Amino acid sequence: MKKLTFLLLLMISSFAIQAQSQQINWMSIEEAVEANKKEPRKILIDVYTKWCGPCKMMMKNTFTNADVISYINANFYAVKFDAESPDAVTFKGQLFENPDYNPEAKGRNGVHQFSRALQVRAYPTIVYLDEGLNVIAPISGYRTPPQLELYLKLVAEEAYKTVVTEDDWAEYQANFKPTFN
Repeated sequence: MKKLTFLLLLMISSFAIQAQSQQINWMSIEEAVEANKKEPRKILIDVYTKWCGPCKMMMKNTFTNADVISYINANFYAVKFDAESPDAVTFKGQLFENPDYNPEAKGRNGVHQFSRALQVRAYPTIVYLDEGLNVIAPISGYRTPPQLELYLKLVAEEAYKTVVTEDDWAEYQANFKPTFN
């Protein structure tokens, strides 16, 4: 009986460890920039707010998907950025702040200057940066894993460099075969 209990506990522990290791390696923008200096990669910035329902759904349904996690961790530096954060951010030598932040506010708050610099106009928005820290595109809206896969691969495989017209985009979408569950 003791062996069975021990084996059961061991199995539960290994599942818990595996579940913990299956998550996106989120970092700050400053950490991503430093990591990019050592090993250049594209950067994915999930711009969200605490009150945003679709942002919460994306965190729960999309960013917990094993295929999404594996692909992002292998191909991007992933940044989570609260668009209403009171914290200052330094990016490309420039300081960005949230001068309109109100610590007493319930719900919506002041919009961070960094969000504006990234051209974020809705939440959630994923902003993709190239290895040179230049904005490739801000893509707004909730995405399921297969929907997000389209954009992840467009950027990681550099197809965005040849998809420049509406016809190119329509063809890319028509030929894209999602593999994420």
